[in-house]
This record gives sequence, C-alpha cells and structure tokens, in this order.
Amino acid sequence: MIQLSDPCFDEWIEAHIDNIRLKEQDIARVSAVDRNSFLIRNELSEIPAELAGKFLFHVDSPVELPCVGDWVAVKYHNDGASAIIHELFPRRTFLRRKRPGSEIDFQMIAANIDIAFIVQSCHFDFNLARLNRYLVMAADGDVEPIVILAKTDLISNNELQEKLAAIREAGITSRIIALSNLSGSGVEEFRQVLAPSRTYCLLGSSGVGKTTLINHLIGRNDFNTKGVSGTGEGTHTTTRRQLIVLDNGVMFIDTPGMRELGLLGADEGIHKGFEDIIELSKACRFSDCSHTQESGCAVLAAIANGTLHEERYVGYLKLRKESEFHEMSYVEKRKKDRAFGRFIKNANKTKR
Repeated sequence: MIQLSDPCFDEWIEAHIDNIRLKEQDIARVSAVDRNSFLIRNELSEIPAELAGKFLFHVDSPVELPCVGDWVAVKYHNDGASAIIHELFPRRTFLRRKRPGSEIDFQMIAANIDIAFIVQSCHFDFNLARLNRYLVMAADGDVEPIVILAKTDLISNNELQEKLAAIREAGITSRIIALSNLSGSGVEEFRQVLAPSRTYCLLGSSGVGKTTLINHLIGRNDFNTKGVSGTGEGTHTTTRRQLIVLDNGVMFIDTPGMRELGLLGADEGIHKGFEDIIELSKACRFSDCSHTQESGCAVLAAIANGTLHEERYVGYLKLRKESEFHEMSYVEKRKKDRAFGRFIKNANKTKR
C-alpha cells in the first residue's frame, strides 16, 4: 500500500483510508489511460489494471470512469503484477472539456491537480480567446492556473512586453511566467513554483514545448520530442495523458495538444474566469439582464465608457452561450440515457 510518506500520496485521501482497509483493498493512483486499460502507480512501480465488472456495471457516464490523476481502490493479482480497480475516490479538483466532435458529453482530462500550467508559444500559437477557454476550464474544476509564455527566444523583448500587456488588458489576472527552453530564461522562476508531493498539469496546443519543458526539468531527454518546423514551432509528440513523477517527488501530468476545447456545463468556471464582468452585472437594472441590449445594463455602459474591453465582452458572451447550449443538449441526452437504462432493466426483469 502507498505509505503516507510516499510522494504519490495525497494527504486529502486520508479521510477515506479506514474504509479501504476494512475492504482489504489498497490505494493507488491512475498514471495513464488507454480506452478501458489503465496503468496505476503504487509505492513500488507502475502496473496494468482493469475495472471490476461491478464497478463498470454502475457507471452511467464517462465522467465516472477513472482518469489520469485519480485515486482508486484496488486489489492486486498475479503476485502484484496486475490489479483490479474497485472504487474511484471523489475528485478534489479536475480538468474536463466537451468531448471532441458532435457528441455532447464530458471528457475528463485529469484529476486532483494543484496547478495547471497553460502553455502558449509567444510565436504563432499566441491566442487570447484560446487562453480564456483554458482559464475557464481550470476555474470550472477549481484548479489554480499559471500562464506560461514559452519560446520567448523567437520574439523581441518589445514584442514580449506587448503580449504581456495584451493579456492584462484582456482582464486576465493569473500569474504569468515567460520562459525559453532554448536559452533557459525564466526556467528557474518556473522551477521555484514546483514543490514535492504536489501535482501539476501541462496544457496547451501541440508543439508549444510542454514535453521539452519536462525534459529540461529532469536534465535529460526521457520523453520524446520532435524538431521544430520551418515556423519555429514544435510538432506534436505526446500521444496520451500520463502522470510523471520526478526524482524530487514533483508530479506532472503531460497532455497531448488539444485541437478542440469545447465547454460544457462550465457556468461556474465562466463566472470565475470573468469576475470583472460578473461584478459589473450586479449594477444592472434588471436581475436577469442578458447584457446584450437592455437599458440600464452596467456591462454595456462599461464598454461605452472604455472600462471594459469589447473583445473581452464578446469572448464572455460566446463562451456563456456555448456552455449553455451544450448543457441543454447534455441534459436531454442524459434523460434519454436514463430512460433507455430503465427500459433495459425492466426488460431483464420480464425475462426472468
């Protein structure tokens, strides 16, 4: 069993440990997921694991399946060479998005994260709208975000200052670290954030330097990277989310680049990510103000007098409408799923 002194053990799990011992189960942490196959990490090694049939039978949504970073209760088999997952512990924090494509459902990215590093390249990848999406996703799961502006060696200092100013002018107040894996500038500031036994997640598009940053931290190229393209940008390398434990006990969850970052049921994250607009809305004449055309709208007034940037306002409306639209579709889908589930159970009872 993972001991309290083990760097992989999260003190938050202590509240559940007595119940696990009564069931003669052990605690492990999910370090990688590939469809319905899992890798779990205990105090000795990583081993393959699969879900218990009873666990799988009671799953109603993909959200209820283990993801990277989850704490699980397991029983070992084959002299400890494999394991069965029997229970998933409640998540302290999480990162999730709308599942890519037309399907309206959640996709879990990672769980039990202390800080999410949102990595954007200073070159072609820099995009404030996408940055806001990542920040909303972090806020929705109660994860602290830190913005990493990578590849500062590709631009001048004046251009870097312009990008930093643009982020602040957009109303983003999160901490920002500007760094270059090539020159090493800013890497020490990044290192100072890291602490043993804490879990960090790297988020960002393909080729922004997430895996290179991990290699830089450990001082060797343990994880594959590819050469930069003609534009100076890297190319996609990471193919799955995985939990990496460094020698000093710092834990990283590296993630593949995300082409789609749809929001679903992220109202709380949007409120936290746009607190300036939410605060302004308290002064609106109508409590149900949509902030689009009503007279006495404090948000529209702030845009008119220049205290709120119109670009930030447009981004807020877009994310809110997207999240609400997908949420309505998701609720309808869940109703159909539950109705179908009841039909199947009744049909089985009739057969008996």
